[in-house]
Amino acid sequence: MKQSLQLRTSQHLALTPQLQQSIRLLQLSTLELHQELEQLLTDNPLLERLDDPLDRSVRLLADGAINSTPATPEAPAEGPPQEGAAPAEPEPYEGGEGDAPEGDHDWSDASRGKGPDDDDARPQLEASHGSLRDHLMEQMRVTVQEPRDRALMELIIDALDDNGYLEESLEEIHARLPEELEIELDELRTALKLLQNFDPVGVGARNASECLALQIRRMPHVPMVTRRMALCIVEKHLQWFAQRDFNKLKKALDCDDEDLREAQAVIRQCNPHPGAAFARDVSDYVVPDVIVKKGRTGWIVTLNNDVMPRLRVNALYASLLKQGKGEAQMNAQLQEAKWLIKNMRQRFDTILRVAQAIVERQKNFFSHGAVAMRPLVLREIADTLGLHESTISRVTTQKYMLTPHGMFELKYFFGSHVATEAGGEASSTAIRALIVQFTGAEDPKNPLSDSKIADMLGEQGMVIARRTVAKYREALKIPPVSLRKSL
Repeated sequence: MKQSLQLRTSQHLALTPQLQQSIRLLQLSTLELHQELEQLLTDNPLLERLDDPLDRSVRLLADGAINSTPATPEAPAEGPPQEGAAPAEPEPYEGGEGDAPEGDHDWSDASRGKGPDDDDARPQLEASHGSLRDHLMEQMRVTVQEPRDRALMELIIDALDDNGYLEESLEEIHARLPEELEIELDELRTALKLLQNFDPVGVGARNASECLALQIRRMPHVPMVTRRMALCIVEKHLQWFAQRDFNKLKKALDCDDEDLREAQAVIRQCNPHPGAAFARDVSDYVVPDVIVKKGRTGWIVTLNNDVMPRLRVNALYASLLKQGKGEAQMNAQLQEAKWLIKNMRQRFDTILRVAQAIVERQKNFFSHGAVAMRPLVLREIADTLGLHESTISRVTTQKYMLTPHGMFELKYFFGSHVATEAGGEASSTAIRALIVQFTGAEDPKNPLSDSKIADMLGEQGMVIARRTVAKYREALKIPPVSLRKSL
C-alpha cells in the first residue's frame, strides 16, 4: 500500500462556544434560564442586569414595619434600547415640599390602612401551617394526663403517615419496644382507640375500610338503618362499592335502589385521607413566555415582558477596556457578555416567531376551542420559518402560552392526525376534546362505552377504532364505563 498526500475540500459544522450557548439558552425553561443567568452574572462582572427581581418585593425595617421608601431608580442604559427588552418602568413619585424627609415615614392610620381601634399598627403575618402531628399532640396534651399514656400515644402518632393512616401494625410496634418497659399490647390498643377519637375524624385507621367506618359512626343526623347499611358496605363490601357493582350490593344487603342510594350518599361524605388537609404541599404555577390576545384584525402574539431579563455591559469596565487598561481576561469576559446579550435576544425572537406561526395555523382553536384543533407537526413550522426540526422541538419544550382558553405548553398545539370519511384529517387533540364532551354529557345511569363513543365519532366523520378511544380515554384519566355508572 503506497502512501500519498492529497488535497480535498469539504464542509462541516463547527459548534463554536457562541453557538453552543445559543442552543443551551434556547432549550431552557423560564426558571432554568433565570437560574443560568444568575450564575453568569456572578461569574462575569462586565454583565449587568437592569431589572432587579426583588424591586417590587416587600422590605422590612429593623422593627418589623414595612419600608415604604421606593428603591432608587437606576440610570437608563446607554445607546438604543435592546430588542425584546421590557419597557422602562415609570419614575416613582418623589413627593412635594410638604412630604416627610427620608427616614421619617408617615405611619398614620390612613396611610397604613388600619382603623383607629387597632392595637397593632404593623401588618399581620400569616400564621404558620401546623402539621398533623402538631395537631394531634395538642389534643393529646389536653386529654391525656399520665406520662406513660402520653408516651404510648406519641409513639403511635409518630407512626402515622401523611394521610393519617397507621401503616405499621400494633404487633410490630410492640415487638420493637424494649422488654424492660413492660408494655402490654392491650395498652397500645387502648392508646390507638383514644387516638381514633381525635380530630380529624378517621385518623389512626389501619385501612380505608376502618377509616370510613370511624367517620360514619361519628356522623350526625343519619338514620340508624342508613348508618347500619353504610357500615356494612364499608366493612364487608367495599370492593363491590368501589367497582360500582350495585346488583351484588343490593343482593347482599337485601335492599332496593332508594336505600342503597341513601347509604351511598353517606359514604360519599367521608374523607378517605383525613390527614391530607395538613400537608404542606405548595402549589406550583407556570409563568407564560408568550401571551395571545384578540385584536381588531385577528390574534396578536406578544412576549411576556416579566420573564425577559434586561441586560447590558457595565459602562465603567467597557470604557477602561477601550482605553487599553484592561487585561486579556476582561476582554474575554466582555466578549462573553456581548454574546450572551445577543443570544438572549435571539432566544426570545425565535420563541415569538414560533408562537406566531402556531397561532397562524391554529386560528380555529383560539376561536372555537380544542374541538377545532387541526393536525400539526414540527416539520410544518420548521419549513415555514426556515429552521431545523430540532430547533422547533427545543423552542416548544417547557415554553408556555397564555390564551383565552387557559395556559398551554407550545407542544400542546402539535398532534397526530386521524383520517376522516371525507378524506381529510382530524387532530387527535380535537378527538380527545370530543371524548370529554361526550362523557361529560352522558347519562350517569347509562354511561357511554368505548364502542359507543367510537360510533358517535364515526357519525361526525372521524374514523377511529374502539381501542384508540380507550387509549385516549385513559390518557384523559376518564374511568371506564363500569366505574362511571351510578344509581
